[in-house]
Amino acid sequence: MRPKFIYLLLIILTTGSVITTAQKTKTITITTSSLQDKIKGGWAGQTIGVTFGGPVEFRFNGTMINDYQPIIWYDGYIKKTMEEIPGLYDDLYMDLTFVDVFEKKGLDAPIEEHAKAYANAGYVLWHANQAGRYNIMNDISAPQSGHWLNNPHADDIDFQIEADFSGLMAPGMPNTAAKIGDGIGHIMNYGDGWYGGVYVGAMYSIAFTATDINYVVREALKTIPPQSTFYKCIADVIAWHDQYPTDWKQTWFEIQKKWSDDIGCPDGVFNAFNIDAKINAAYIVLGLLYGQGDFTKTMEISARAGQDADCNPSSAGGILGTLVGYDKIPAYWKMGLKEAEDIDFKYTTMSLNDVYQMGYRHAVQVITKNGGKLNGNNISIETETPQAVRLEQSFEGYRPVEKRSINKNLEDEITFDFNGIGFVLKGEANSTKVKGYKGDFYFTVELYVDGVKTETAKLPVWYTTRKLELFWKYKLPKGNHTIKVKLLNPSPDFELRMTDAIIYDNQPKK
Repeated sequence: MRPKFIYLLLIILTTGSVITTAQKTKTITITTSSLQDKIKGGWAGQTIGVTFGGPVEFRFNGTMINDYQPIIWYDGYIKKTMEEIPGLYDDLYMDLTFVDVFEKKGLDAPIEEHAKAYANAGYVLWHANQAGRYNIMNDISAPQSGHWLNNPHADDIDFQIEADFSGLMAPGMPNTAAKIGDGIGHIMNYGDGWYGGVYVGAMYSIAFTATDINYVVREALKTIPPQSTFYKCIADVIAWHDQYPTDWKQTWFEIQKKWSDDIGCPDGVFNAFNIDAKINAAYIVLGLLYGQGDFTKTMEISARAGQDADCNPSSAGGILGTLVGYDKIPAYWKMGLKEAEDIDFKYTTMSLNDVYQMGYRHAVQVITKNGGKLNGNNISIETETPQAVRLEQSFEGYRPVEKRSINKNLEDEITFDFNGIGFVLKGEANSTKVKGYKGDFYFTVELYVDGVKTETAKLPVWYTTRKLELFWKYKLPKGNHTIKVKLLNPSPDFELRMTDAIIYDNQPKK
């Protein structure tokens, strides 16, 4: 009985909900040039990774990319891609939205400033980011904007690909990185979606003071509650690496067998497509562990695992770039990088060279704010022992049991019945006359659940302000339900297409 009691006590003490012991720290000293080199390595590594994986992003879903299939890389490719396909760099310009707020408003900028900046930015968004943006623009503020009851994409990868800034701002301080990213991450995510960002941020943070990537992967996992599905997934990847230390493909198959089911994202349910944070984080870890500190192996494996095959090598490249530093990223991977470092990322007024300097300033501010000291060419850091953040989970007990095709334009009202505990209704609003419409027209639509009006929603036609799913409702009593959707303002110039309904129950359909 005693060992079990001690184990349970340790779990309670590491969930973040109860902390009764002081956080352990030790002071390390590094040169300011080394700190700058590692920050540059983190931002450069991200840029290299997303460029490399761009051509295969979501082209291989539920399958790995075969060894014989080349993924291109050549001198000048980074600059060419930044100039010709600037939208590829959402990993970077989303990051930089929050970096810019810190730069202009200070380290203590309220979350509302970050939410406003990202919601009103000019870039197109998808998944948890777009759902969060719609919520912010329609008076559902953070953290409710990212909560799974308000955001069907809560477990998606979004904050995971945007959290790099938190770890790069907090060298050797993974708990501080988690704190920096907490409010921002909950603008668009919750549960596993938030944990993806916490974990990536912690890996960046620990990479500043580590020499072994295996240590980084394992130590950073201590920031995640062991009861969470995210923790269990990554712990499995680490265990499979121990079991199959030379065969990343065997571990990839094990990941598929156990963790490839997507429950939340309406685009991933009943599809091979999977933008869930934990499985894509598993691919990051796959690349880092089997890459063994080799930049080429890390890039290749994290991209060839498939799914979000640009974001995953971007995260892996950034973490490894932080560990080794900019100067030690192989010349092959920095081909043409210098020619691209003065190009502003789209939707920003910031280039890599700007970010290298800005990131260094922010890191020094965070270090000194947390007990460190700048002394000439040296800087001391009060490092932190990782502690688990609080436990939160989305879609507990939920199972998708049906995807029902509707494929009708809503002209007056539509009614359908289902048996279960929740649903998501997919669809989109479009202009029938103007391609790429950017006006302010929106449909006004009412949702009735079992005869009771539960929502009146604005459904904008403009893609940037759209509501990603038309309607959803979770936590319904188990049983039969009737859904009615009623259009209040039909227009001959616009159409509202209802495509599919996803039905949830609390157990698989037999």
